[in-house]
Amino acid sequence: MLSALHDTGLDAQLLELELTEGTLMDDARATLVTLEQLRGIGVHLSIDDFGTGYSSMNYLKRFDVRTLKIDKSFISGLPQDTENAAITRAIIAMAHGLRMVVVAEGVETGEQLLLLEQYGCDMAQGYHLGHPSSPESITLMLGKQYAPNGAAC
Repeated sequence: MLSALHDTGLDAQLLELELTEGTLMDDARATLVTLEQLRGIGVHLSIDDFGTGYSSMNYLKRFDVRTLKIDKSFISGLPQDTENAAITRAIIAMAHGLRMVVVAEGVETGEQLLLLEQYGCDMAQGYHLGHPSSPESITLMLGKQYAPNGAAC
């Protein structure tokens, strides 16, 4: 990791590593040491697919995670599934209490997006917002939105 940052010249504070909940818990003690080293150089951490594994809330706090991504399995039934709605609200409240940014994965309808906004979710991703794109199409899209001097077109 350090050599990759050095070779590219990327500021560590601009890097966010996304780890699954299961990966964090496989060998939590060893993972904690590695993640503390990464945090020490400024790398940010994100937990993906939160709610599908067996996270210890204590470890969640100790890993000093910046972003928590709610697994799409909790989002897909919204708003009809009241149990998933309750779990989603609880995850958002817990994450905000730990000063984390919350991202909902798998948002496929406007109704889901509106409900997540009402719950205070910070960000969302899913087919409702956009489909996967090639690097070339993203580069083209960004080139059309911004002029070379950074001003919006």
